[in-house]
Amino acid sequence: MDLWPIFTLALVLCAWFAFVAVFFVRKKPEAVAERKRDRESVIGVVLQGLSYAIVWSVQRRFFSPIFRVNRVLEVILALITAVIAFGSVWIVMAAVRTLGKEWSVTARLVEGHKLATDGPYRFVRHPIYIGMLGMLLATGLAISHWAALIAALVIFFIGTIIRVRSEERLLREQFGAEFDQYKRQVVALIPGLY
Repeated sequence: MDLWPIFTLALVLCAWFAFVAVFFVRKKPEAVAERKRDRESVIGVVLQGLSYAIVWSVQRRFFSPIFRVNRVLEVILALITAVIAFGSVWIVMAAVRTLGKEWSVTARLVEGHKLATDGPYRFVRHPIYIGMLGMLLATGLAISHWAALIAALVIFFIGTIIRVRSEERLLREQFGAEFDQYKRQVVALIPGLY
């Protein structure tokens, strides 16, 4: 049995524990009154969840690499997968810390809401989705069939676009020209793509 796929899966699972801990073990900020919520973002959450279900359930032969490659490339792919997973956790941790009381699963505004432009928000408007994308990709590289990973990525992007539009509609309504300026200066997700 080849050890690199096992090693990769073990690292991705460790990253998943850290990823989940970011949301459930963190110090909860004091509760604030919600001003407005956009329920349409729930559709995006469901689609993103479906993409994760696909990469976890449509697996290739257990403990095999996603592509048949030579040993050197297999090691490089394993290391890239681990870097993607742990880098994703780091991005999400930084984004959640920056948002504090304003973080929510679905799009909303709270009393005293501030436009996040610090931390990872200096480089991308939706860093949590970049982290979620990284976890999807790392999981797919570790255990999924390549076709399932591609399908999951398509579904994830559709869900993410729905969520981005929902959130940005609220932010534009709340911050107007300040948000428009920020939007012109900082990409939503991936430079040159979206």
